[in-house]
Amino acid sequence: MSETHPDIAANDGPRGAVKAFIIHLERATDRQPQVQELIRELPIGTEIVNAIDGRTLDTQTINRVYRRSAYRPRYPFALSTNEIACFLSHRKAWQAIVDQRLDAGLVLEDDVELTPEFAAAYSVACRVLKADSFIRFPFRERESGRVVLTTETTRIIEPVPVGLGMVAQLIGQEAAQRLLSATEVFDRPVDTTAQMSWVTGLKPLSVLPGGVKEISVQLGGSTIQKSRSLPDKLKREILRPLYRWKIKSRSRAAI
Repeated sequence: MSETHPDIAANDGPRGAVKAFIIHLERATDRQPQVQELIRELPIGTEIVNAIDGRTLDTQTINRVYRRSAYRPRYPFALSTNEIACFLSHRKAWQAIVDQRLDAGLVLEDDVELTPEFAAAYSVACRVLKADSFIRFPFRERESGRVVLTTETTRIIEPVPVGLGMVAQLIGQEAAQRLLSATEVFDRPVDTTAQMSWVTGLKPLSVLPGGVKEISVQLGGSTIQKSRSLPDKLKREILRPLYRWKIKSRSRAAI
């Protein structure tokens, strides 16, 4: 019987070598019905990971885990406390995979909705799952790369660059351990960190179509993003494309 990670509430569903983890902020009560819907729809036993709350994140913890310009290419923006909390929440899910000695964990955010394509996407992902797998279920289909596996309805690719967003990923035991080791200190959001194979030591895969939708707007909006001043918005419009070009170039060089 697998050990339950502290601060994770388990449902009564079946247990196995692969388990789903839904990252959910306890005070986001408007998302609780969607969490329950995910638990009903997912094909494996599910646990709720109590997300780290940016409102209660203390300075000591922030200084311990976050350091600007730790990696190259340099990330041009300072992280908000909510972005740091989001990263720590994903690390909490990765730690649960390791602690419970699972073969893999399906990590989902609580603003994801499964589509009719999810069953096929998950089935195909399981066919290529290995201990060091990091398999993404994107909600956008803008990614391209070498095809790893194809069926009548689904493809798995090695995307270059890796797409953004962390709504759903199937993560092997070894991959979870590598992610934890590589992110004891971080300098950018969790999804942009996942793009950097030269930091994580992983080669992420993507399932297309991913079988998921991001529905944060329907659930009251993002719990991470904050309103920004006009100068900050303009700065981001200028620096973001340059940063993405650097990531794309580095990703191609790392193939």
